[in-house]
Amino acid sequence: STSVSVTLQPDWSQIFSGEKITVRCEIQGGGDTEWDYEWKTPQSTSHQTHVNYWTLSVSESSSGNYMCRGRNRRDSYSSTQWSKTTTLTTLMLFYSFLSVSPSWLSPGASVTLKCEVEHPSAGWRFYWYKTVPKLSDRLYRYELLPGSDSGTEEDSYMVHGQTHTAGYVCRAGRGEPVHNMCVYNMFCVSDFPPSASLTVSPDRVQHFTSDSVSLSCEGNSTEWRVRRFPEDSYLSLCSDWGTMTGSTCNVSGLNSSAVYWCESGSGQFTNSVNITGHNIILMSPVHPVTEGQSVSLGCRLKTGQKLSNNVFFYQNDKLVQNDTRVELIISAVSKPHEGFYKCQHSGKESPQSWMTVKSEEQQPPHHKSQGQPE
Repeated sequence: STSVSVTLQPDWSQIFSGEKITVRCEIQGGGDTEWDYEWKTPQSTSHQTHVNYWTLSVSESSSGNYMCRGRNRRDSYSSTQWSKTTTLTTLMLFYSFLSVSPSWLSPGASVTLKCEVEHPSAGWRFYWYKTVPKLSDRLYRYELLPGSDSGTEEDSYMVHGQTHTAGYVCRAGRGEPVHNMCVYNMFCVSDFPPSASLTVSPDRVQHFTSDSVSLSCEGNSTEWRVRRFPEDSYLSLCSDWGTMTGSTCNVSGLNSSAVYWCESGSGQFTNSVNITGHNIILMSPVHPVTEGQSVSLGCRLKTGQKLSNNVFFYQNDKLVQNDTRVELIISAVSKPHEGFYKCQHSGKESPQSWMTVKSEEQQPPHHKSQGQPE
């Protein structure tokens, strides 16, 4: 007697759209019989092949049941029984996501890149790239990082001695040749301006949702573009949400929090700045303040109403001022003043913003806002 079965190769527990698999009809006990093969698939009630396998590029329509049987090539009326059903389930929602720790760096710091796969399983290899802006289109050129030519089994990669702002990308793939190269990129940017910088006008972190803001790129390049990465959306260009004039991006209205930076045609990234839009805002400096300097933090309402009293200021969620003054003035800033600040008035509360304090000889570290990982 003969036994018939359908096998899938590779025998992965999860198959993603776009991957290639081989469907094989295995017949045991048929002796020297030469067989043709008949198949039942989700796309066809019956079709025949002269060989016992066929390869398909998986799509959503590939999901379903597969059966086969052998038909004697010398006697078309002689055939095996149909095999048992083998079920293929295709997963459509695949992505790889690059997380960065820490997100905001000091000069010479190391950063760990981690490639997170939506459906983790054995067999993935990870490929690591540095991005180089291409102003001719909206995209980037990718340069492989050392040691990742053939991919790494580990889903993390360490970049040592980061000395300038940079963007990174990971790919996750498996199989021979590698299938399902899926890319998602998140930028690791650090705020110690080398030869390029981004300035914001008005010069503050928090803005009203209706504010007009100018983002200016400065450095030794004649071509610039401004990027943003919102908390709730995707990487995009100034032309999608503002107007680019020369090296300045003008934005009318800020309806979400986002990280902004500039990229040049020569491959430079500027420092990044986190900007948020709200109805009540804390007036705080965008860039780090130097020890010994005086700094003033204020609170403003979108309505333009003048605040005369009852303004509360908090540092790291601890109340630090609740008297009649409407500003928090620190006459000589020191390291303990570094932290998250927010203001409160008549039951309304601003978001928190981080104030960085640096020593006089220190290069400026990155300014960060609440929600950005340490």
